[in-house]
Amino acid sequence: MGFASNYPLLQCIKKYQGDHRVRSLTCREQFRALAFGQLAHRESLRDVVACLGAHREKLYHLGFGGPLSKTTLAKANELRDWRMYRDFAQILIDEARQLYASDAVFDLALDGTYYAIDSTSIDLCLSLFGWAPYKEAQGAVKVHTQMDLRGSIPTFFHITDGKVNDMNFLDLVSFERGAHYIMDRGYVDYARLHTINQAGAYFVTRAKKNMLWERIYSQDVDRRSGLRCDQIIRLTGVHAHDRYPDKLRRVKYYDAETDQLYVFLTNDFSSSAQTIADLYRHRWQIELFFRWIKQHLKIKVFWGRSENAVKTQICVAICTYLIVAIMKKRLDITCDLNEMLQILSVSLFDKMPVVELFSGGALQKDVKGFQSTLPGLGF
Repeated sequence: MGFASNYPLLQCIKKYQGDHRVRSLTCREQFRALAFGQLAHRESLRDVVACLGAHREKLYHLGFGGPLSKTTLAKANELRDWRMYRDFAQILIDEARQLYASDAVFDLALDGTYYAIDSTSIDLCLSLFGWAPYKEAQGAVKVHTQMDLRGSIPTFFHITDGKVNDMNFLDLVSFERGAHYIMDRGYVDYARLHTINQAGAYFVTRAKKNMLWERIYSQDVDRRSGLRCDQIIRLTGVHAHDRYPDKLRRVKYYDAETDQLYVFLTNDFSSSAQTIADLYRHRWQIELFFRWIKQHLKIKVFWGRSENAVKTQICVAICTYLIVAIMKKRLDITCDLNEMLQILSVSLFDKMPVVELFSGGALQKDVKGFQSTLPGLGF
């Protein structure tokens, strides 16, 4: 599936009857307007509409049937089912994962699939976003994410209010046999960890400080590497043992750079203790992804107050990230995503082939299936 095709997006729209009784501003146009706002770094819907309105002669080229109205766009964000853009994001995820499948995971000689799981919270004003309670006078929305460490591609995400516990996200994940899932101790729930173990998958996490356990036996470690112990243990807490009756591996590691002592918990008994520590270190890639998307895309300032509008904007932001990542890979673009976004932000109205925009015409790569000009990017 080339992402320049409209078919996948149309199928998602049709599934949720997004264009039912729509007289103006189709769902594709809504998506284009919001994606334009992301790429152009617009601060509000008024800003998006004003910017597009200043180039009316180019609206058809951008994929719009006519001038946009802020009221119509705001109403579409409030009422049209956000799930059609979530499903479209999943289609883009599948394509991106295929493109990045051959990338080296990181500087470890390992086979298999490695996922990082984490969430990020976006603070909201509770008086304006009453559907998203978090604290007494504060609201928040959480984006729970599973990310493939190859290419830093989010493979699954779920949006909730700020009160939802992180570990609940594990109930939605389909665990792959042989895959590793790396997460912090906010996800430590022994029954859920046992579910991962029974699925034939592996987890690497940090042990809770109040964990009750007993040692079965210890293995030798090289303390010069930072390792302090490598133990096979069983849980002894009454409820903990019932929820996770199998053996576990406990690895203690001292990080000299941060002067921190880490205690890891895993069901991977075959990898070296150093590998377990290194795997957890690479979990920070998902933190970098959250930081990147907050810095470069518009999800900190929302263009609507309803739950539907907020989720729509987050899904379109993720779609935008994925489309740029796909374009980078398929066009073999050497500059990083930050630089790509800067170039796109000032080139959205240019009638220039995408290849020439990033290569100066020097790239002779087969780009069949891509939109020949930049605006619209095939949405």
